[in-house]
Amino acid sequence: MNYSVISGDIVSSTSLSIPDQKFVEEKLKILISDLKHEFNVYGRIIKGDYLECVVPNATEGLQVALAIKSFVKAIYIDAKKYTKEDNRVKQFKIHGIRLAIGYGQLSRYNPEEGVIDGEAIYLSGREISGESTYNKERIVIKNTLFFASKNEDLNKNFQTLLALLDVLFSKATARQCEVLYLKLMNNQEDEIAKQLNIGQSAVNQHSTSVGWNAIDEAVNYFKMVISK
Repeated sequence: MNYSVISGDIVSSTSLSIPDQKFVEEKLKILISDLKHEFNVYGRIIKGDYLECVVPNATEGLQVALAIKSFVKAIYIDAKKYTKEDNRVKQFKIHGIRLAIGYGQLSRYNPEEGVIDGEAIYLSGREISGESTYNKERIVIKNTLFFASKNEDLNKNFQTLLALLDVLFSKATARQCEVLYLKLMNNQEDEIAKQLNIGQSAVNQHSTSVGWNAIDEAVNYFKMVISK
């Protein structure tokens, strides 16, 4: 049985103030609870700024990853508390989190005991720790979405797709990301309007502006390819 395992690293987390770091960690706990409820995901937070999530239905891997991405980008951090020279906080607001989807088997998986071991988590962890795309000292961020499997054709298949999604998400506002998150969590627009206390037309406008149709097609394409 194959799984999608997602490893995530909060961008520039150490540049946030201690209260903001704790605030982000508390938000991540809410996220993990939501993902458990909607997708039966087992998730855990390591050292406050690193996520590991097992998606039992591997076809939902990209949907869950993008839900995580949009949730983190929607977290409100008051940039006014930081100096203009502190570019790292700006990077957090632009990118939020770096995510890698590892696709493969797990030799050991026991959510009750917190045990995750095997190919899929090794692949996602190795991809997220690579230094070629992220240098903490120079603040160079080229990509924040990755896919890794033993199938090189599959890896190439998703490389361009994730790069394009990266561009869409980097330009998305916090409000757009709120809408994206709720859509990726399978909520209808009228439900989202009620939750955010805005009109349904505003929900539709945010969705259109951020490129929801393309994101939805990408999620469905991922499901189709992985299910084969």
